[in-house]
Amino acid sequence: MAVTTLSQGDSITVVDYRCAAGPTDPPFAELHDVFSVSYVRKGSFGYHVRGEAFELVAGSILIGHPGDEFMCTHDHHVCGDECLSFQLAPTLVETIGDWRGVWQTGCLPPLPDLMVLGELAQAAVEGTSDVGLDEVGMMFAAHFVETACGRKQRSTAVRARDRQRAVEAALWIDQYAQEPINLDLAAKAAGISPFHFLRLFARVLGVTPHQYLIRMRLRRAARLLADGADSITDVAFDSGFADLSNFVRTFHRAAGIPPRRFRQAARGDRAILQDRLAATAWVH
Repeated sequence: MAVTTLSQGDSITVVDYRCAAGPTDPPFAELHDVFSVSYVRKGSFGYHVRGEAFELVAGSILIGHPGDEFMCTHDHHVCGDECLSFQLAPTLVETIGDWRGVWQTGCLPPLPDLMVLGELAQAAVEGTSDVGLDEVGMMFAAHFVETACGRKQRSTAVRARDRQRAVEAALWIDQYAQEPINLDLAAKAAGISPFHFLRLFARVLGVTPHQYLIRMRLRRAARLLADGADSITDVAFDSGFADLSNFVRTFHRAAGIPPRRFRQAARGDRAILQDRLAATAWVH
């Protein structure tokens, strides 16, 4: 099995599992060592835990409880399977709900709302969404708990102090946007747990912390492109992007044109802006 850690933090770790086992491969016992919620992206397999047997297909959810022994079988599929697994720290599980009955559910069938979040997570993996992978992982886990419990989180009014805290957090993110900050660091600066910070920030400001961080980095990049002569690579790194290709892709998606053409437009190439405006008008 190919195992790739995509994101690792204090609260949540995201792991990509790709299994090539087929009907001729004998199953073997394994042990869950952490709380986990895994989204089946492709293929099918059997899941045996605590005397129960489940069949999982694309869109199904596999739930792991620490200390549970399990076994996966591959009797009906010869092409392997892929899962995106969100592995949760005990403190996060306590925050979103640590009821034993929920975490020993075994699996859930494909459900529309969880499948949408699972595909959003996959988009974050592929870099086609500006939602942070740790953020969507927390959303996915929290929604799983709500679904398994059969209840939704009740909406409550946001207190003035919490609004102030969200605004202060946004100012902090803006100040350090060029640094390698993440959800855990931002939550620590705000003085609350990452999950509560994510919910509070999104509710007050309408975007997630990671989305805000990316937009502050894009704002800085646009300013550097318009005002300076630094290379595109230097602009990317000076704005806080750790990868040039990711910067170019993200900027292009946001601006509609790549960074180099944005610089040309800022320096007076009106044809680029006219083409961009015409394309926007056509879409609307």
